[in-house]
Amino acid sequence: MKSAVVTGVSTGIGRGATKVLAENGIHVFGTVRKQEDADALKKEFGDRVTPLILDVTDEAALRQAAAEVREKLGGEKLFGLVNNAGIAVSGPLVEINPDDVRTQLEVNVMGPLLSTQAFAPLLGTDPDLKGEPGRIVNISSVGGRRAFPFLGPYSASKFAVEGMSEALRRELMLFGIDVIVVAPGAVRTNIWDKAEEIDVAPYANSPYLDILQNFQTNFVAQGRKGLKPEYLGEVILNALSARSPKTRYEVSPDPFIQQMMTRYLPPRMLDGLIAKMIGLNKKK
Repeated sequence: MKSAVVTGVSTGIGRGATKVLAENGIHVFGTVRKQEDADALKKEFGDRVTPLILDVTDEAALRQAAAEVREKLGGEKLFGLVNNAGIAVSGPLVEINPDDVRTQLEVNVMGPLLSTQAFAPLLGTDPDLKGEPGRIVNISSVGGRRAFPFLGPYSASKFAVEGMSEALRRELMLFGIDVIVVAPGAVRTNIWDKAEEIDVAPYANSPYLDILQNFQTNFVAQGRKGLKPEYLGEVILNALSARSPKTRYEVSPDPFIQQMMTRYLPPRMLDGLIAKMIGLNKKK
């Protein structure tokens, strides 16, 4: 049986990917941070999923998990690693708490790096294992190619994931391990509930306060109209199993608008449209 490690499977894209992979005969080793999430996984998926309780920023825990997966694979290579676990930190960059940005980068950038280092031998850098080399799927975002106001920390982390993935894809050609980016737009997950609950109190005296609240309301409303996590799961399955996969899959509820914004609109024009949309025009 093929096996894949998926990080951050308690909810959202990770949970959707787990469901799709398990339904297609791929055993999932899924990382969660809480025992209750591990119990929920076992209840829903039974023996098709093995929970790994860890934080993706914990290097020692990842190494231990890799040793556990190695033992269960019995000398076979891992089919795939899906680096999905992540968080979203928001706020105006000139005022945001630097520690929040450090946390954002630690989880979204160092997490995938540490996971990749831990599981790379099982994917094929260890020549003693049997089978074809596995693949790595790194979950980025449409925000990994274009940044929006108040999502600077998140976009910075996803821009980093894009660059890291490109370098890694070329480095791992030596071992036949492919690296593919999946960059979703809005997905219907509980991240929007969390976004709605973000405390704007630290910006009570900020000139950004009203704009930030307006942005938050509109951003959450659009997010709740996003794609189902299982749809992203199908894209991830394709990235792992297609004979000739793309290097990057951008998946959005409104792909035409997203492509127009990136490919055809001059950056200054896009700046103006965004500013007008959420009220960022300079006051006279």
